[in-house]
Amino acid sequence: MLDAVVVIVVGLLLVSGVIVMLGPRSVWRRLRSLRRPSRVPAVFQVVGTRDVVPPALNPKTQRVVVASARLANWLRLHGHEDVAREIRGAAGRLVGNEPAGLYALQTAMRRIRVVNISDSGSQERLKALVSELRTAVQDRFEQLELLPFRKP
Repeated sequence: MLDAVVVIVVGLLLVSGVIVMLGPRSVWRRLRSLRRPSRVPAVFQVVGTRDVVPPALNPKTQRVVVASARLANWLRLHGHEDVAREIRGAAGRLVGNEPAGLYALQTAMRRIRVVNISDSGSQERLKALVSELRTAVQDRFEQLELLPFRKP
């Protein structure tokens, strides 16, 4: 029994000596840091599916993509699937190789000149969509300096 008391006293003396050497504030900080973490470690958290995001497009390139999508949808609804498919393919190339996509859009727009609509309202809408796409493509061409600028 005396041995147990001696062991306890020696242990208390050792612990009090360590506390005195470290200082009471640092001991309390270390004891607080030993608390259980309030959140689950990252190893055990469920990882959500990550969507692959394409790189951000230039605003003028986005304008070209939107205009080409509008025109392709209109053409598809009016029975010109082949031209609409060609425009969608060219617009898809813009993400990977922008100059090649712009040249492909320009080539596809040449084919649209052949398309004739009997309804005058539909023909005007087609002309408006084509001119919107043409100006967007020309703006992006000039911004990329693929075509020479016009002299004023």
